Amino acid sequence: MVSNSVSDRLKQNAEKIVQMWEVRARNEVGASTHQDSLVLQNSLPLYLNQLVDELSTQIERAPAKISATQVETTRIGKQHGHERAGYADCSMTQLIFEYHILRQVIFQVLEEETPLDVRERDIIIDSIEQAVNDAATQFSQTLRDIQELFMLTLTHDLRGSVNVVKLGTQLILRRLERGDAHLDVAVRMIGAIERMDSMIQNLLDASRLRAGQSLKFEFQDCYLDRLLQEVVEDLSFSYGERFVVAADSDIKSNCSRKQLRRVIENLATNAVKYGTPDTPITLTLQQTETQISLTIHNEGTPIAREAQSILFQQFRRTVSSEEQTGWGLGLFLAKSIVEAHRGTIEVKSAEGEGTSFIVKLPNFSAVAN
Repeated sequence: MVSNSVSDRLKQNAEKIVQMWEVRARNEVGASTHQDSLVLQNSLPLYLNQLVDELSTQIERAPAKISATQVETTRIGKQHGHERAGYADCSMTQLIFEYHILRQVIFQVLEEETPLDVRERDIIIDSIEQAVNDAATQFSQTLRDIQELFMLTLTHDLRGSVNVVKLGTQLILRRLERGDAHLDVAVRMIGAIERMDSMIQNLLDASRLRAGQSLKFEFQDCYLDRLLQEVVEDLSFSYGERFVVAADSDIKSNCSRKQLRRVIENLATNAVKYGTPDTPITLTLQQTETQISLTIHNEGTPIAREAQSILFQQFRRTVSSEEQTGWGLGLFLAKSIVEAHRGTIEVKSAEGEGTSFIVKLPNFSAVAN
C-alpha cells in the first residue's frame, strides 16, 4: 500500500500547489498573462483531490475502483481541455506545458519533507500523463467545434449578402441592351459573384465533411453529355471560346446533377487558371459497357510529381497555385463528390503532355441494358 502520509501531504498542501502552479503559469505560459484566474471552473483543485484518492489506495486496486478512478480522471482532464480551448491565444503546446509545470510543482512540494519512493512517483506521473492526454484530446475536439461553428455562421451570413448583390446585378443586366457600354461590366460582375458564391459553398461543404456529415445528393437519371454541354456554354460566357468538347451521345447515368456540375465546373475552371493562356481546354466524355469517363485536359507547365499527392487534400495548394484565388477546397470537394458516386478521380501531368484530370464513374445504365 502506498503510504497514506503522501496522500495526506498532498491534501494538506493542495492550496499551496495551486498557488505555486498559478504563479509559474502566469510567468511561463504566454496565454496566461492576462487571465483573471487560471483555476478555471476549479478543474485543477478537482484534479488534485482525485490524485489524493489515487495515492491513498492500494497499488492492486479492485477493477471497479480502477474503472471509477479512470472515468473521473478523464472527466477532469477533458474539462480542463475544454476550458483552455475557449481562449483564442491558448495553444496545445501551452496546455501541455501547464501540466509539465504542475508535475514539477507537485514533486517539489511533496518532497520538501522526504523523497517520494518509486511507486509514489509512478502513480503521480501516470496520473498526469493520463490527464494530459484527456485534456489535449478534448482541447482539439472543442477547438474543432468552435471552428466549425464559426465557419457555418460565416458562410451563412456571407451567402445572404452575396445573394442580395447577385439578384440586384441580374435585374440590372436584364435592363441593359446589347451594345450598352455597361453590359460587359455587368456580365463580369455576375461572374465574380458566382465565383464568390461557389467559394462560400465550398467552405460550407468542407465544414460539413470535416464534421462527419455528408453532402446533400439528389440522385436522378440525367444525360451527362447534355450536362457537359450546358456547363461549357456557361463557362464560355465568362472565359471565352476556349473549350473543346468531344462527347459520346446519350450517356445516361443516375447521379446528382447539381453536384456533378460542380465537379465539371471546378475542373474546367482549374484548367483555365493553370493552363497556358489562349490554348484549348479539351473535355472528353466517353463510355464503355462498365464505365463512364470524363477527361479535362489543358496545356501548360506540368504539376510536379511530389505535388500531385496533395492535390485532393483540403486547404492544400501546390507552390505554383499560391498566387491564385480560392480556398484550396475545390479538388477536395470534387473527390468527395465523385467518391459519393462510387467513382474515382486522378491526375496525369507530364512535360510536353499537359495536365489531365480523369473522372471515372460506373456505368450502371449500360449494365442494366
